[in-house]
Amino acid sequence: MSIFHYQLEKVERKIVKPYGKDDKSKKEEVAEMFNKISKRYDFLNHFLSLGIDKIWRRKAVNMLKEIQPKRILDLATGTGDFAIQLMKLNPVEIVGMDISEGMLEVGREKMKKRSLDKVISMVLGDSENLPFEDNYFDALTVGFGVRNYENLEKGLSEMLRVVRPGGKLIILEFSKPKKFPVKQYYAFHSKYIIPFFGKRISKSNEAYVYLPESIVAFPEGKAFTDILEKLGYQKVSARLVSGGIATIYSGIK
Repeated sequence: MSIFHYQLEKVERKIVKPYGKDDKSKKEEVAEMFNKISKRYDFLNHFLSLGIDKIWRRKAVNMLKEIQPKRILDLATGTGDFAIQLMKLNPVEIVGMDISEGMLEVGREKMKKRSLDKVISMVLGDSENLPFEDNYFDALTVGFGVRNYENLEKGLSEMLRVVRPGGKLIILEFSKPKKFPVKQYYAFHSKYIIPFFGKRISKSNEAYVYLPESIVAFPEGKAFTDILEKLGYQKVSARLVSGGIATIYSGIK
């Protein structure tokens, strides 16, 4: 079914927000949260994941090699780690977009230091209202960002709109391991390690309490691939990594 003829269904899901304020949307709270932790984000991200997140991104990038994309959009780019790894594909243009200006500021400095700023642009924007024409990009990536969308279906539809027919979309997202001993380790890590160190290093208790809560609320696995197929994504697949701690979803337009 074409995305342009598809009417989004209303799905009841628990809305998890970093601060739980009644006068602010999830989108506003997510931006505020990442602005607050932006200076320590890179260190904490790699510290709390034990550096495994770099391996996951590398696997995701390798899944794009077959289409040799020249124009790539990296949503929820944060400080640009995914965008930097995408350079291995030799693209002519990478747009890294994020809702947090604080994260983008850190990312722009990284691009300048690596002399990548002529290929990678870091722009402020809303993933649910993308400022790009239809079919502009050859590929699109999102690393640990779709669970932060306020309207998941709208964001996923926008992603599909801006990718050309035959283009590929890669979504890397946390999931919940199901098997021993990864399940038990992950539960302990999420409940105690992440909030403990996250609060002390970032000075933001809410951010690293929100992280595991948002993972629990996210419709992972088949529930998520069903949404992608419903919206018009083709050849949808889900690849578990590191025992199910994360999943790489892919689809073709």
